[in-house]
Amino acid sequence: MNNQDIMAKGQQYVMNTYGRFPIAPVKGQGTYLWDADGKQYLDFVGGIAVCALGHSPQILVEALNRQAHELWHTSNLYWIQPQVELAEKLVKTSGLDKVFFCNSGAEANEAAIKLARKHFYRRGIEKNEIIVFNNSFHGRTLTTVSATGQKKYQEGFKPLCPGFIHTDFNDLAAVKKTISEKTAAIMVEPIQGEGGINPADGQFLLDLRKLCDDNDILLIFDEVQVGMGRTGFLFAYQGYDMAPDIVSLAKGLGGGFPIGAMLANAKAASGFAPGDHASTFGGNFLATAVGNQVISVLSQPEFLQDVQKKGEYLTVALGKIEDSRIQRVRGKGLILGVDFDREVKELINICMAKGLLVLSAGPHILRLVPPLTVSMAEIDQALALLKEALAEWQD
Repeated sequence: MNNQDIMAKGQQYVMNTYGRFPIAPVKGQGTYLWDADGKQYLDFVGGIAVCALGHSPQILVEALNRQAHELWHTSNLYWIQPQVELAEKLVKTSGLDKVFFCNSGAEANEAAIKLARKHFYRRGIEKNEIIVFNNSFHGRTLTTVSATGQKKYQEGFKPLCPGFIHTDFNDLAAVKKTISEKTAAIMVEPIQGEGGINPADGQFLLDLRKLCDDNDILLIFDEVQVGMGRTGFLFAYQGYDMAPDIVSLAKGLGGGFPIGAMLANAKAASGFAPGDHASTFGGNFLATAVGNQVISVLSQPEFLQDVQKKGEYLTVALGKIEDSRIQRVRGKGLILGVDFDREVKELINICMAKGLLVLSAGPHILRLVPPLTVSMAEIDQALALLKEALAEWQD
């Protein structure tokens, strides 16, 4: 089938929950995709910051094939060797103590929310409210939509889940005013991804850590999009002199295979006992066999240094583009946003027509989240295509 055939069948049979682009990728290799009509694209979307090692990397293909010939699934009623191995790697690289595996970022955040509340319940303390931030995004389940600080994701789903108190991002004074005797946790993205590639101020995160310590509050980092090497650190919080009590992961952890994880220190993790939370598919043999290979690559210091180097190069190059519509470039590592003074939807379409895949992070933000394995030559190619698209983009 060609692109049109696939689109026609999709419109007939697939539920209308995405505003999809009019192409159907059928093959990928490294930083490139090919659609059903044979057109090649340079992919700076990477499955929305998922394909950390690029498309169809040999190391992951081999791991998946090897495990697929041995065992796929047993459920978490039994010990799963590759899951245990991946948990050990995550603990040793994070500095945290325990891991819960699931299948997605929303599930990882659900687990974090439940753990925070159960932690205080087990201590006999009536704390169940969680402070979250305006412009945040934490997932599509009803609970994580309730936590999300963007009304567009909540429209039509009321009544929302109670217990989430929204306040301003990067504003410590606002957070202090929001804290009460019922505050169990503060949940924050080190960089707001869907909220416009909006980084937290480093001092703000350090101050949140102290505020939580001083008030017996758990600090939760949502690193679903910005973790797993995306910022040039394996965990985004490792770029600061601090650590959260709980961190949620997904996206890049599986390199394209669905997996999520929630990590916690011993204090927070003590909130869960058998029966408190579970996932039938979470951390199964296939997902963790792949995840083990991903984390082995991403945790190499030279790999992370290379991500930092490429991120700095791309950031500087984007900042040098002479276009009055560009307001600023923001982000860290290889999660970058170009802020324009107008909506970027048409620019994205022009880029796609030229063979460059990018996406938005809000109406005015052009988001670039290529595979972490992207080469300097591919970055230069993307910059050239973006400049061509900007030249054609009419006011």
